[in-house]
Amino acid sequence: MARPRTTARTVEHPELSEVSLQQVLEALVDPVRRLVVSQLARAAEDLSCGTFVAPVSLSTLTHHFNVLREAGVIRQYYVGTAKMNRLRTEEMELRFPGLLSAVLAAAEAEPSRADR
Repeated sequence: MARPRTTARTVEHPELSEVSLQQVLEALVDPVRRLVVSQLARAAEDLSCGTFVAPVSLSTLTHHFNVLREAGVIRQYYVGTAKMNRLRTEEMELRFPGLLSAVLAAAEAEPSRADR
């Protein structure tokens, strides 16, 4: 029988003052990560990891979440056993004004692979 958890699970997040522009841009250059960011931006609420639609396996998607979190783009937290995700929109705007909105606008304007 599994031993009950005595402490809440937490996820480490960088202070955005410690994140470089290079790190954020490298996180956002990947199309799957931009897809994740776009889905979060369109959502009316925070999303659990299992609700994202992406053309990769769940283990690969987990890697993409980690890259986005380590670059300060998303914040993750647990609700029960579900890991929730949200954009750090306000914090990103203070650290890198206009960057996230510009990337999201460009991603929306870019034709999808189905259109090519």
